[in-house]
Amino acid sequence: MSIRRNILIRVYLAFGLILLFAAAVIIQLYRVQVVQGKKWQDMAKSMSTRYMPVEAARGNIFSVDMSLLATSVPEYELHMDMFAGGIADERLFNEKVDSLAMKLAQLYPERSEREYSRLLRDARRDGSHYQLIRRRVTYQELKQIRKFPIFNMGRYKGGLIVLEQNKRVLPFRSLAARTIGYKNDNVKNAVGLEGAFAGFINGENGKRLMQRMPGGIWRPVNNGEEEIAPKEGADIISTIDVNLQDVAQDALKKQLIKNEADHGCVVLMEVATGEIRAIANFTRTKDGDYQEKLNYAISDAADPGSTFKLATYMTLLDQHKVDTNTIVNAEGGKYKFPKGPTITDTEHDNYEITVKRALEESSNVAAAKLVFQHYANNPSEFTDKLYSYHLNEKLQLQIPGEGSPVVKNPQSRSWNKYYTLPEMAYGYEMKITPLQMLALYNAVANNGKMIAPILVKEIRRLGNTVEQIQARVINEKVCSDATLGKVRSMLEGVVTEGTGKNVIKNSLYSVAGKTGTAQIANNARGYGQKTYQASFCGYFPANHPKYSMIVVINHPTQGDYLAAKVAGPVFREIADRVYASDLDINQAAPIHYVGNTNLPQIKKGNMKALKQVYTRLGVKPLYASNTTASGVDTSNGIPYEETSYKSGVVPAVKGMGLSDALFLLGNAGYKVTVRGSGSVTNQSIAGGSIVPKGSKILIELE
Repeated sequence: MSIRRNILIRVYLAFGLILLFAAAVIIQLYRVQVVQGKKWQDMAKSMSTRYMPVEAARGNIFSVDMSLLATSVPEYELHMDMFAGGIADERLFNEKVDSLAMKLAQLYPERSEREYSRLLRDARRDGSHYQLIRRRVTYQELKQIRKFPIFNMGRYKGGLIVLEQNKRVLPFRSLAARTIGYKNDNVKNAVGLEGAFAGFINGENGKRLMQRMPGGIWRPVNNGEEEIAPKEGADIISTIDVNLQDVAQDALKKQLIKNEADHGCVVLMEVATGEIRAIANFTRTKDGDYQEKLNYAISDAADPGSTFKLATYMTLLDQHKVDTNTIVNAEGGKYKFPKGPTITDTEHDNYEITVKRALEESSNVAAAKLVFQHYANNPSEFTDKLYSYHLNEKLQLQIPGEGSPVVKNPQSRSWNKYYTLPEMAYGYEMKITPLQMLALYNAVANNGKMIAPILVKEIRRLGNTVEQIQARVINEKVCSDATLGKVRSMLEGVVTEGTGKNVIKNSLYSVAGKTGTAQIANNARGYGQKTYQASFCGYFPANHPKYSMIVVINHPTQGDYLAAKVAGPVFREIADRVYASDLDINQAAPIHYVGNTNLPQIKKGNMKALKQVYTRLGVKPLYASNTTASGVDTSNGIPYEETSYKSGVVPAVKGMGLSDALFLLGNAGYKVTVRGSGSVTNQSIAGGSIVPKGSKILIELE
């Protein structure tokens, strides 16, 4: 083969390959443009512009007195189009950019005026249409920023792009934080009221057309305006009282610290309505502090201990097995059942005692012997009655996380005919949450009607009620009226004569309830490590119950472990504060005699408030015209008159509370500075001094 022929073959071969490649390219272009054209066009469009959701403002959560427990506060993210219509001209931009930088530096001093100027000029040079200016801007700050140079040209000319975001805040911070809960897209299970009522609170998201920018950034096409505006969520009115919640948390935390306990909880509930006024839960952290991490009140199902004896004696009495004066031998506080457990009491000097006294002294031996004596041959009679109290069922609470109760019966796999029945009699071999236990005590206080506790009483949208919620009735009558009267008397006896006598009994109001000291299992180690749970469950005032409450403190390691000394002080402190603050508690009105009684101490101040206090105390006022409040009672009432002010004369406020002192000095025309708390012990300008109006006066309180 000649050289020329060889070269030609190679040229033809190369040319043919080029033609084949060109044909393949043309075919592929045709396929992409014509056959698959719509697919790729749609993909390109979705990559460059896309409708994205705009989060709706979530509804508020209110306390029962309409204080805000949780709310959404708008936060803004600010961007800037460096080539907006008002600054498209380079000269206009350069004239005003330094003024804008100065204003930004004044508002946000973490950057200097020069740094802001360089940021804006660099963004202009780089051709940015979506330069980030600031994240997490408040509404008040945004109002100022809109008045800054360039930005004050208007929405489109000034180039300011505002993206609104909603930040959830708790105005009372840690107050009932676990019960309020939170919304977290990364957490699958709902938490607290935020999760349980998300369908109402969340609202409906809107839509906004967004455009993809270099670097994977998305910017709104319509300068931050929504295409479809979001609809804000509904508000929910909870049953929580912020003042009582604060009292409950403070009392519980103090006792946990004192006993160096592992965790604890408190629930305060209104008897008639089932509305929970306070619910507190604290867990000890590694550094020894206490925080709300788990809602033990609704989730921690454990052996209740002696608080369960209410159910035991209610069953015995209602089935006419015993009466309150039936005699039982407590065996000196220790008894070994044949083939069964050895049961001991805290008190070791109880022998022949009545059933009433057995509950008052919390005798485990007495309860176990009575139950075994009357139900050993037919244990289902006992457990069926417990099931009629619905202790084996969840309360179907409004928030998730309720623990599953376990109350055994003879068909249970773990039932032991020698052990289970006597152990159940005093609150072992079962699992019940604190709130489930409280529901039974609340039923006794509520004349036998058992209701499911509630945490939300109303749902509102735009101020209008959407739904009102009332407690679900679980059992109209847990026992007969005769039994009810007997167990109520026995529970009162626990406080007046029994285990609660030294801590909870007081002269102001009556309390009924039961202590419970339970040894709890420590996971796989069982009961060997002597870990205890102290609780007190009851209601007050005992004669006309308005509130029921349970206190549970788990694993106290310092001081005592007995319920009366660990849980009792918490119950007493909260009950005292509730009784003192709730003037509507159903109690007998005090009798005020005239002529020889000590009158309430009064000082000059807000007369409207004074009249209200006198009315609540049952003291009759007499409106006098020429006499001052002398503290002398008459058959007509207590005379007093409005305080008059002399221009330029400083009132004497020593001994007054802060509100009265401020009222008096303010009405006299003076500016007041306050130091300390309590009652006024000193004022910088003595009362009666002649000082011009508008002068500053310092008052010190102790």
